[in-house]
This record gives sequence, C-alpha cells and structure tokens, in this order.
Amino acid sequence: MAVREPPGGGISPGDRVAILSETRLEWTLTDYACLCARVADVPIYPTLPANQVEYILRDAGATAVFCSTAAQVEKIREVKSGLPSLRHVIAFGPGGGTDGALALAELETRGRAAAAKYPRFKDEALSVRPDDLATLIYTSGTTGPPKGVMLTHHNIWSNVAACVEALRVSEGDTCLAWLPLSHILERMVEYYFVHVGVTINYAESVDTVAQNLQDVRPTIVVAVPRLYEKVYARVLENALGGSALKRRIFLWAKRTGEAWTTYRLAGIPVPLLLRLRHVIADRLVFAKLRARTGGRVKLFVSGSAPLSPEIARFFYSAGLPVIEGYGLTETSPVLTLTPLGRPKLGVVGKPIPGVQIRIAADGEILAKGPNVMQGYYNKPEETREAIDGSGWFHTGDIGELDADGYLKITDRKKDLLKTAGGKYIAPQPIENTVRLNKFVASAVVLGDQRKFPIILVVPNFEQLERWAKERNLSYGSHAELIALADVTAKLEREVMDGLRDLAKFEMPKKVVLIERDFTIESGELTPSLKVKRRVVEKNYKPLIDRVYAEADPTAAAIEG
Repeated sequence: MAVREPPGGGISPGDRVAILSETRLEWTLTDYACLCARVADVPIYPTLPANQVEYILRDAGATAVFCSTAAQVEKIREVKSGLPSLRHVIAFGPGGGTDGALALAELETRGRAAAAKYPRFKDEALSVRPDDLATLIYTSGTTGPPKGVMLTHHNIWSNVAACVEALRVSEGDTCLAWLPLSHILERMVEYYFVHVGVTINYAESVDTVAQNLQDVRPTIVVAVPRLYEKVYARVLENALGGSALKRRIFLWAKRTGEAWTTYRLAGIPVPLLLRLRHVIADRLVFAKLRARTGGRVKLFVSGSAPLSPEIARFFYSAGLPVIEGYGLTETSPVLTLTPLGRPKLGVVGKPIPGVQIRIAADGEILAKGPNVMQGYYNKPEETREAIDGSGWFHTGDIGELDADGYLKITDRKKDLLKTAGGKYIAPQPIENTVRLNKFVASAVVLGDQRKFPIILVVPNFEQLERWAKERNLSYGSHAELIALADVTAKLEREVMDGLRDLAKFEMPKKVVLIERDFTIESGELTPSLKVKRRVVEKNYKPLIDRVYAEADPTAAAIEG
C-alpha cells in the first residue's frame, strides 16, 4: 500500500482509513491492505447519507477514504471541506479519476512501481502487535449517535479461532457473500473462511441473491433472519396461492416435516412410517426449496437477530439446517453458536470457547472473553458504562440460559416497554410473530408509559392489493387503500389471530396501518435494518397521539 509514504502526505501505521462501499472484492482487498499496513480501517455503510458519513469520518479522524462508486465519491465531495484530516479519496469504479478522487487502478500501478522501496513490507506487516487497533466500527446507533467500537487484532483473531473450534467447515466448501462487509459479522465470517480455505463468491447485489444462489450453488450461506423470513413467506405464498390439491400436498408435507423434525431434534429414532412419509414429502415439496438455493447448501448460519422457531423448524425439515449465533459489534462479534450436532430451536446456541456468559439480576446478558472490545473511541464514560470493573461487558440484551446452557434472547433492554400500569412488554417477539403474516411487511409495537400497547403495521401491498382486487374494492393510492373499512378489518384480523397466546396486557389494543415502510434515509432504521423505535415514535407522534386519544378520550382530555 504505497500511499502510506509519509513524505508525500501518505498513510502511516496507526492512521484510520475509511471504506465506503457495498460488499465486493475490492472491499476485502482494501481491508487486507489496511491490516498489512498496520492502519485501522473504518467501515461505513454505503446507504448512509452524506451528513452521517461526515460524522464518522470526522470522529474517526480518517486520513483516507475508499469509495465504491461515483455516488459515494459525491458524498465525500459534499462534506470534504469540513474534514481537515481527510487527504486521500480513492474510488473503486472506472470513474475514479473524477472530483479529485484517485482511481484504484492508478493506486495499484503506483504501488507496483514503489514495491522496491519496501523490501521488508512482509516483516513490517507481521510485526503488528495483538493489542494494536485493527478496525474502528461505528455502531448503528439505535439509541443515540454512533459510537466507534475499537477492535484489536487479538479481539478478531481470538473470535475466528474460537469459531473454527466451535463450527468446522472444510476447504472444499464454497459460500455466497452478500451481507454488508461494513458489519463485523460478515468481516469475521470472511476471515474465518480465508483461514479455513473456503471459496468466497460475491453476490452481484442484494437484489440478485436468489439468482446468484443458483449460479454459485454454495454449500454454506450466512444470512440474517430477514432472508429466511422472505424465503418462508414466498414458499407459503406459492403453495397456498395454487390449486386446492397443491395446498393440500404442501400442508401435508409441512405437518410431516414438523413431526419428523420433532423426533430428530429430540434424538429419538424416527418411526418407519414417518420416515417413509418424509421421503415422499421431500420429493414433492422440500427438494424444490433446496433447488432454489442451488441444491448444495448443507449449512445455513443466521445471526444479527433471533430467528423464528417456526421458520427454523421448516428449514430443518427441508434438509436445510440453520445454525443460529449471537453477538455484537463490541464482541467481534460472536458470543454463542448452536452446536451442529445438538441443534435447538428458539435459542442462539452455547458460548464459544473462551467466552463466558451470565445473566444479571435484571435479566441482562453479560459477556466476558478475549473478543470483547477495547472500548468506544474517545468515549471513556460510555466505555465504563459498557464494561464494568470486573471486565463484564453489558450487552443491553435481555435473555436466559436453559438447563443445557443454551442462550435465549428475549429482547433489547432499552426496547422493553413499561406501561402506565407498570407492566413490562418485550416488543420484538410480538413484532417477529406479526411479520410472519404474508399481509405484513413491517411492524413496530409502541406503548411506553401508555395505558396499553398499539402496533404500527406496514402492509405487504402486493398481497393486500391482490386481496382487494378479488373483492372489487376501489381506491386510488396506498393511503386510500388502507383507509378502507374492509382493509383495516382484514389487517386487524390477520395481526390479532397470530397473537392469541399473548398475555392480556401485552396484546396491542389498536392496529394502526401506515403506507410508507421504515427506511434508513428517514432515520427509522439503522444500516443493519434494526428499527429505531424512538425515531418511529417521533415521526408518527401526531398519528399515535390521535389513536390513543380516540381510544381513551377521557384520559386525553385530562392530559390536554
């Protein structure tokens, strides 16, 4: 990486270099170049607007930034005047020479020309110390401004080594990479794969993942629950939207798969008749699902959020086991993994080697291990709040350990809603259940300090419009559609039918339909697609206040 030559204002060991790019080969090459040059790279989600990119670059004191496209270069151009430490802009794309950006191809040419000046480059790269900063990753900021998580070389290396011990794959395996490399999960997974020798293929884009699965035919896929939810929803849609015979065959196969899975997970021999039925179900239904993933997947890995047990059971019955894990950016990231030989549904596995997990008195999950971050960059007070005097990292998640040592996540500590009556409600399990419905795209439970909870629902308009057409309903826009009495009644039935098992105080009293989905641009989603509940409440405050006033006019009059 020849640009680190100090006399020319280049990059020196200890500097910070940002990467503003989608997941692609050049991202990984830049990452390894930074590690070898002993600089800390700073990943930035390419979906972030210019002002948030500016905040991260300024806070990190980045001296250089690599950009994937002209659009990303333009973001830098907009804010560069306010970034005195930023001296270099390098672009991956063919238009890299515009707006003062240096094309990556030109940088590589300069590097080859200067190679002779660095005869000890390999020795210098290997002289990195375990406690040297490897990367500075800014958290998504669900409860405030992003904080720079300081991860050392040892933090990440220890996590890779522990995961290799906990979950073995072989150099004959191949994967499809599509999760954002801006997130530590995909970063660590790639380090793991390179260490073991797995072939990494990069998806062309998030939108092409379905096709790329069939093109690449991977044996391992790492994803987040949303992918599995979408696949499951599409399978249900295709099956239940077909002929009566097709529906009966699918529902029979699903029941058969669930019964077969119950025996397998319990470690009990499957009865002969059930085994034969499962073979038939596999040929009629499950084999088609495997074919859509390329036909060679032997292992799915799910992280970032808990996966619905219903979806995990369906994939398992189809011969596509999903191994769940749990962790955070601050823990490099993996804390737990489900043992491949002893899967359990509805949990996120057991602590990986070297990691300790315990549950605090208030239910918060605490963790300790060599993978726990150094701290938050230039934020000593926040660091002390996160890591106590005994070295335990406070995850902010609420969970429990079962008798076998498996961890179950119930919610985010700061997401818990406390009603005016003093009852605590965990909103995420409710939201996850509602999102399983084919008529629902997104859902957010609200109700902190209120008499009762409500739920904001973004309909799946493709499904809803199909239903409305069958009933000859007239409307001119999505807003008019969700205002129709038939539609509101339909969505309320769909939502409430899935929540019958909730306690009375947990049950949303109102289903509120909204026409626009939550987005990163609106500030309602983090780059890793977690909902910022406070922002949603702020953006929809007039609507929320009106709903509560109509439901409880006496209280509203008193408050007014």
